[in-house]
Amino acid sequence: MKKVLILGSTGSVGTQALEVIATSPELEVAGLAAHGNPMLLEQARRFEVEQVAVADEEAAGRAAAALPGCQVFGGPGGAVELVETTECDLVLNAIVGAAGLEATLAAVERGIDLALANKESLVVGGELVMELARQGGSRVLPVDSEHSAVFQCLQDAAANRPEKIILTASGGPFHGRSAEELQHVGREEALRHPRWDMGNKITIDSATLMNKGLEIIEAHHLFEIDYEDIEVVVHPQSIVHSLVRFRDGSVLAQLGLPTMKLPIAYALHYPERRPVDVPRLDLASCGDLTFTEPDTEAFPCLRLAREAGERGGAAPVVLNAANEVAVAAFLDGAIGFMDIAAVVEETLSQVEGEPDRPLRTLEEIRAFDEEARRRASRLAGR
Repeated sequence: MKKVLILGSTGSVGTQALEVIATSPELEVAGLAAHGNPMLLEQARRFEVEQVAVADEEAAGRAAAALPGCQVFGGPGGAVELVETTECDLVLNAIVGAAGLEATLAAVERGIDLALANKESLVVGGELVMELARQGGSRVLPVDSEHSAVFQCLQDAAANRPEKIILTASGGPFHGRSAEELQHVGREEALRHPRWDMGNKITIDSATLMNKGLEIIEAHHLFEIDYEDIEVVVHPQSIVHSLVRFRDGSVLAQLGLPTMKLPIAYALHYPERRPVDVPRLDLASCGDLTFTEPDTEAFPCLRLAREAGERGGAAPVVLNAANEVAVAAFLDGAIGFMDIAAVVEETLSQVEGEPDRPLRTLEEIRAFDEEARRRASRLAGR
């Protein structure tokens, strides 16, 4: 029996993970963490968990009253306490944003295997996370569909380093539009993703292509590959989830219908493959599969993310923090869609001259993150 601790259990990845576990007798829920969604109470009862974490302190008090006999860790540090104290074999981190970093660090410091859906952990703390994982013997198992695809393609190629990793991007709801056409798009239009059902923040990141930029940085750390060997192609059908090219010219790809249950199940069951209740891919009915180069003039966030990754040091931290602030401002109606990239670029320009060395401590990462958020907030009129 594999005991799984789920962080971000009420979000899109968390709820689908619980659906997978519900049909997997070999998996057991060891604990749950969420910000404050009342859905957590229902989940805790259904899976009979004895430990939960609730980031919102008022919601934590309500959870403690509603779940007698269940230990409730409340407040912003609750998820970390949960990871540090719960007996488990695997931590699935599906917390949104840089807030997930501390829980990631807590898991790898304990030597627990980590199923990582929180890409920001590697964007802002990649060197630190991967070094601690190596020291503690933790396996970092990617849950993002693209990185899971690369990971699967590499399983039978341990002795053959990839020549190139090719990440596919759906293009989001605005694929094919020019920068001029994107000047006046609104919140609801940006949230209508044609293929994937995701939370608001990641859906906007998909619309700006920032999500793919963050995934470039994530791939660099996960697979120890140079940035120049990571390519992005736009594939609107979202059937080919990523590809790997080897030095003999062979290319391996992982295909499937656009559902997160497949990469979630692969990470939860790894190294085994177990049956998953999802529709099966029928290539004959898919129609054409197309691949094009991304338009970085219309979607400058992709360029900004690659540049920040190549620069290293504090730049990815600043990139991510500024983006989180800018996306929140856009969702609140404070700035326009194209202003997201403008806020990120200007915030990055303000860290010119600051050290580009790898950040090796959580304190360093926090300092750059907090300063970047202050600067981005001023630029976004917050």
